[in-house]
Formats: sequence, structure tokens, C-alpha cells
Amino acid sequence: MARLRHLLKPLEPARLRAFARRSEVGLVVAGTLVGALAGIAVSIMSYLSISLHRLIFGIADHERLSSSDLKGELSVFMAPIVGGLALGLLLFFLSRWRKKPMVDPIEANALHGGRLSLTDSIIVAVQNLVSNGFGASVGLEAGYTQVASAVGSKLGTFLQLRRADARLLLGCGAAGAIAAAFNAPLTGAFYAFELIIGSYTIISLTPVIVSALIANLVARLLSGDEFVIDIGAFEQVTLADYPPAILLGIAAAGVGILIMQGVSLTEELARKSAIPAPLRPPIGGIVVGVLATVSPQVLSGGHGAMHLNLTNQPTLAMLAGLFLLKSVASAVSIGSGFRGGLFFASLFMGALLGKIFAFGAMLAFPAATLTPVVYAVVGMSALAVSIIGGPLTMTFLALEITGDFPITVLVLAAVITSSFVTRTTFGYSFATWRFHLRGESIRSAHDVGWIRNLTVGRLMRADVRTVPANRSLADFKRDFPLGSTQRVVAVNEDNRYVGMILVPEVYASATEENGEDQGLESFIKLKNDILLPTMNAKQAAALFDKSESDALAVVNNMIERRVAGLLTESYTLRRYSEELDRRRREASGEL
Repeated sequence: MARLRHLLKPLEPARLRAFARRSEVGLVVAGTLVGALAGIAVSIMSYLSISLHRLIFGIADHERLSSSDLKGELSVFMAPIVGGLALGLLLFFLSRWRKKPMVDPIEANALHGGRLSLTDSIIVAVQNLVSNGFGASVGLEAGYTQVASAVGSKLGTFLQLRRADARLLLGCGAAGAIAAAFNAPLTGAFYAFELIIGSYTIISLTPVIVSALIANLVARLLSGDEFVIDIGAFEQVTLADYPPAILLGIAAAGVGILIMQGVSLTEELARKSAIPAPLRPPIGGIVVGVLATVSPQVLSGGHGAMHLNLTNQPTLAMLAGLFLLKSVASAVSIGSGFRGGLFFASLFMGALLGKIFAFGAMLAFPAATLTPVVYAVVGMSALAVSIIGGPLTMTFLALEITGDFPITVLVLAAVITSSFVTRTTFGYSFATWRFHLRGESIRSAHDVGWIRNLTVGRLMRADVRTVPANRSLADFKRDFPLGSTQRVVAVNEDNRYVGMILVPEVYASATEENGEDQGLESFIKLKNDILLPTMNAKQAAALFDKSESDALAVVNNMIERRVAGLLTESYTLRRYSEELDRRRREASGEL
């Protein structure tokens, strides 16, 4: 027994925590574990989804739902409705048990230092499986990344990692999820860097890459599925191929913005309606069911339908019709409350857009050598980057699923164009746009949670000196001799904020000629420039700059305006700079 305890000593929680916190090797080992668990999670969810498709729709083992010949089948219409009822029932019970909104990986890393609830994430995954399994037009990528990221977060909590390392481990989970889902380790790694962690450093490179590689390996061993596009015979990319690719990038950006606004409009209409939240998914299921009777290719994520349309030669009318049906089905699915994301849907719709574009490009650009399948790959990446974000993520995805480097360079040109147009005209990805609609100011996964914690309420001095605004000048000078304080806050008879009085200014301006029985009204400044305890240091600094004052009063709220404290600009900027410097040193491993 003693020998066994000696052998297990390195696995004691305290030793594991010390190993992970003090050693870069420890983070790599942790990333490896997260990657393995991410690969397992993706394989399990994928298996459950395929099993549901086989059970509900009766498809064969080798078939994909969206490419199956299901026209005329009653299940195509009924399954989304039944799935909506099941999801609505789940939402009903959750609304009674869970009051706080669930956090996703981007929000967890931006605001909560990499802390993500595993329980909530499993609930999200179950909702995603129900939605996808019953045919709603959503992919499983949201569930994959949610669960895998939560596993990374939970391990970071167990190891008691620093904030930056905890965020990194959550990113390892997301990297592993995408790598396992698409058989694309580089795509998974840069998905984590661009969309989940929000930055790239040398220290973060190895754990994230290792996690993506291990997750991909585990998923291939367990499921064996691969996501590959055969672009056929294609010689080389010429200069004449770049103008249509860039034009396709611009078109993809415009379409992506329309899709994001369409989803948001659907969600807004659902919220403003009198329909209770649990009843919205069944109604959405009716719409999806009707669309699916027109074309079953709108069902689920669309993996099979993408390959079907890439290998076949559908007409322009068929491609345009399917694109419209898939766009509406995805918007209705998400807007009505089905759980899932637009990752693969954006890839599928982008491929359709590329093939549609190819019909005109071959006439408008006769010198171009691109085939419709190559246009599909370019459109797939360009539309996905407009909706999801991550230019390098989508570029590496094109490389890993085609294995063709020259095509990847062309994709990069289109992706950069699409990303630039989307950023300058719209400014959001799908995730950050939904944050904006909720009232959040998150634009990316960059760590802004510590800024929110550095609030005016924590920085202010509570021992503020006040004076009634109707006090005479003589009384004021008696109570506040020159040199006793720099500033005094004026309040009314209800103890509400009136303004700020600078003591040196009173003594410099008040003369015997004016008479010392006059009031203080002429010396009261900054009547409407006040801070709130909930403001962060960055907001306070902006207000100091706007008011051109080196100190401002803090009031409890804008209605009561009770004086709560005082904050100076110099102290705010010093604390902000110190904290920012500490975060940077922590991220670079100096702490």
C-alpha cells in the first residue's frame, strides 16, 4: 500500500496543480487531456445525432439525412414539429429551474476569465442534439464547442489556473471540437485563436495545437468520418482568377450580413409576439417541415446535401431555390428557439452561393480558369467568414478539406475581402451581433471581464466632503479654509448632487467687493458630469476626458443622484494601467 501511494504521489491534486501552474509542459499535458476528451465528446454527439436520424427518418447506415431520398415521406414534415414539441417541453422545465442565461465559450473568455458551466453546457448539447436529430436546420458545431470548452474550463478550475491559462484551456477545448468535427487540426487551432481566445502567443501555440491534433486523432479512431472535398482536375491559379474570387468575397459579405439580420429579425418577431417561448420551437418546426417537403436538403446541418451538390451539376434555378430554402430554414430554426449554430449551414450556403456565382463568372471573366467546384470552395469560406468570423480559420479549412495550396491562396484573397467588407459595413460576426442585441458590448473573445471588474465603485473614495448648495460664501470659507481640500461636492436640501466646487477658485474669485454673504451658485461646476459605481475604469477615463475635469463625483444612480464618493482621473488611469500591465505580463508568462 505504501509503495502504491508512492507511485500515485505525482497524481495528487496539489502536485498536479503545481505542475500545471508552474510549467509550460504542464499546460501542454492539460491541453492533451482536453483534446482527448473533446474528441470523445464530438464522437459521442455525432453518433447520437446519426442514430436519431436513422431512427426517426429511417435512413440507411451509410446515408446522410440531408442527401437522402425522402420526398413524400411523412417523417420529413412531422419530425421537426415533434422535435419542436420536445424542445419546448425542455425549455418549459428549464425556465422554472434555470433563471440566468447560459454562457457560450466566447462570452466565457471575454467576461468570465474562462469559467464555463459544465452542467449548462451539457444542457446546451442536449438541446442541440434534439434540434439536429429531429431535422431542424442547425448544425452540431455549437454543441461540440460548448461541451468541449466546458471540459477545458472545468479542468482549469480543478487545476486552479491563472486567468490567462484558464482561458487558454477553454480555447483548447474549442480547438479540439472543431478539429475533430472537420478532420482539420489547423482549422480547430485557429478557430480557438481567432474566435475563442481572441489572440495568439507563442506560449498558447503548443497547447492549442496539441489539443487539436489529439482530438482529431481520437475522433478518427472512434468514428472514422472525414470531411473532404474533391476539387477534381485543376492545374493552377492565374492572375485572372483573382478578380472573380474577390468579387465573390464581396458578394458573400453582403449575403452574410443579410442572413445575420434575417436570423435576428426572426428572433425579434418571436420575442415580440404573444407566443410563449416553449411554443415557438413547434411553430418553427412546422415551417421547417413545410420547407423540407419541398427539399429535404434543408434538414439538419447539411453535410450530405453539400457533397450532393458539389458532385452533381444542378441547374441555376435549383441552386438558387435551395439556397433560399436553406437560408429561411436556418433563420426560422434558430429564431424560433431551436438550439444550434450557423457554422456548417454557412459553409453549405456558401458552397451554393459559389456555384451560383460560377454561372455568371464564366461569362464575365472568360480568362479565369476556375471550375464551379473551386468557386464553391471559395464561396464556402467567404460566406462562413462573414457570418462566423476567423479569416485564417476558414482559409485553413479550405486547405485541409481540399489539400490544394494554390486554391487556398485564392480563398485567402476572397476571405480577407469578405471579412473586411463585413467589418467595415456591419461590424459584427453572428455571435457578437447577438451579444449586441442583448445589450452586451463584446466584439470578440478578448478578455474584457477584468475591465468590468475594475469599476468606479471599487476605485472611488467614499469619504467625500459635501456642502449645501445654499450655504453662504462666508460660511463656506469658514468651513473649508484654503489648503484644507481641493474640491467640495455641493448637494441640495434632499442631499442630492448639485455640482462640484473648487476651493482654490472660490478664494481666487471672491473679493471684499462681492460681499461674502453671496451664495455659491456661481462657483458650482460639472452639474451634469457624474460617474456611476457600475461604470468601469475605461468608461470613467472617457468621461474625465470629455468633461476636462481631474475629479468627478460618484452618485448612486441617475434618478436619486445621492453622492456615494469621489474619483480622480490620475488614480483611475494609474490603476487601469497597472492592471493592464499585469494582465499582459500574466499572458506572456512573466507572472
